[in-house]
Amino acid sequence: MSETFTMTLDGKAVSGESRFGVVNPATGEVFAEAPDCSKTQLDSAMDAAQRAFASWKKDESKRRQALVECANALKTRAAEVAQVLTQEQGKPLAKAMEETIGGVVWFQVTAGLQIPVDVITETPDLRVEVRRKPYGVVGAITPWNFPLLLAIWKIAPALLAGNTIVLKPSPFTPLSTLKLGEILRDVLPAGVVNTISGGDQLGAWVSDHPAVRKISFTGSVATGKKIAIAAAPDLKRVTLELGGNDPAIVLDDVDPKEVAQKLFWGAFENCGQVCSAIKRLYVAESVYPAIVSEIAALAKSVKVGNGLEQGTQLGPINNRPQFQRVRELVEDARQHGAKFVAGGSPAGDGGYFFEPTIVTEVAEGVRIVDEEQFGPALPIMPFRRVEDAIERANATHFGLSGSVWSRDAVRASEIASQLECGTAWVNQHLAIRPDAPFGGCKWSGIGYENGPYGLAAFTELQTLNVAKG
Repeated sequence: MSETFTMTLDGKAVSGESRFGVVNPATGEVFAEAPDCSKTQLDSAMDAAQRAFASWKKDESKRRQALVECANALKTRAAEVAQVLTQEQGKPLAKAMEETIGGVVWFQVTAGLQIPVDVITETPDLRVEVRRKPYGVVGAITPWNFPLLLAIWKIAPALLAGNTIVLKPSPFTPLSTLKLGEILRDVLPAGVVNTISGGDQLGAWVSDHPAVRKISFTGSVATGKKIAIAAAPDLKRVTLELGGNDPAIVLDDVDPKEVAQKLFWGAFENCGQVCSAIKRLYVAESVYPAIVSEIAALAKSVKVGNGLEQGTQLGPINNRPQFQRVRELVEDARQHGAKFVAGGSPAGDGGYFFEPTIVTEVAEGVRIVDEEQFGPALPIMPFRRVEDAIERANATHFGLSGSVWSRDAVRASEIASQLECGTAWVNQHLAIRPDAPFGGCKWSGIGYENGPYGLAAFTELQTLNVAKG
C-alpha cells in the first residue's frame, strides 16, 4: 500500500519521528506503515486538547451538530475506510463496511442523546438541581478487534458531553483510526480529536499523562488493571471494558436446526474475536447431540479466507500472538482428551488462519473452558439440571455477557436474570445497541458505554443549590 498515514494533532496531519510496520493478517506480511508517536508529540496532542476544551465545552448545540457532520463525513468515505480496515484487521470486506456504517449510526444516535438537568427541589425560595459537566481531556485506548467502531464508541459521547480527546489505537490496527482522524479533522475544530499511534509504551504514557482527567479503555484484563493502577495517583476517572468468558445456555425445548446458525455466529462472529461472543456453550442433554452436529456442520462449511476475496465468511486471527494463543489452548484441550468434531488446526500456508473449531468432551478445569479464547474455538458441554448450568456459567472471574435459548421466553428471561453479567440476551447473542448500556461486572470491567449511561460516564455531577433571594 503506497498511502502515507498520518496522525492528527491540533487539526493537522503529523508524521512520526519514526514509523512501524502494520501486518496484513491474511498474508502475515507488512503492507503499510504507521507513525510512531514520540513523547514530545504526545505532549503536543495533550496541549492541543486542553486548549480546544476551553471553547468546545461551551455550546452543546454546536457539539450535537458536529456529531451529525462527523457521521456524514464518515459515510461519504466509508468504502475507503472499510478497505483499510479489512487489510489491517482481517475481517471480510462486507463486515468491515458493516463496522464502518455502524460507526456512522453510533455518531447519529449519540447526537440525539440529551444531557439532563435533574431538578431535586423547586420552591419559591429554593432551587436545587444536578448538572453534568465534562471532565476535560479524555485519554482513549482502543483494541484491534473492532478498531473503528470502538473508537467511535468513545469519541461520540466524549465530544457530546463537552470533552476533548486523545485517541490511541492498537499497534496491530492503527490505520483505520488514523484514517478516521483525517476525516474528522476536516469537520471538527482543531484539537478536539487527536489521533496518535504507537506501541504499548505510548498507551502507558497516555494513562500517566497529567493532562488526562478521564481514561476510557477497551482491551485485556491484564492491561486494564495496569491502567487502573496508573490512574490511581492522579485520581483519574476510568471506564474499563475488558474481557469476557461469555456463556450461552441452551434449554431442552429448542429446535436444534432453528438455533444452530444463531449460536454459531454468536460464537464465531469476527473469527471469535469479540469480547462478548459466546465462549462457553452449555446445552441440555436431550438436545446436545443434535446441537453439536448442527454447529459442527456449519463450522466445516464456512468459507475461511482473505477478507478481500469474494465469498469469504471468516477471516484470519488478527495477529501472531493471538494466533499462537488459540493454537496453545486447542493443543492443551487435546492433551486433556478433548474431541474435535470440527477443526482443531491452523489453516492455509500464509497468514494467521485457523479452522473453526468445535470442542467436546471438555469441562471446567481445562484452559479452553476456563479462559477467554478470543478466537475460532468453541467448547460445547452438556448439562442435566438448569441450576447446574447457571452455577457453571457464573463460576468465572468474568461477567460481560451471556444468553439463554428457549421456546419459552419467559422461562429463559428468568434464567437470564440469574447470570452474573452486564448484558443478558434471550434467543439472541451479540445484539449490541447504541442506545443501551454495555459493560461488565467482576473482571469484565468498570463502568458502561453507549446510550444515556455511556454518555453520563463522560461527565461528572455538579449540584447547584440556589437560594432565590
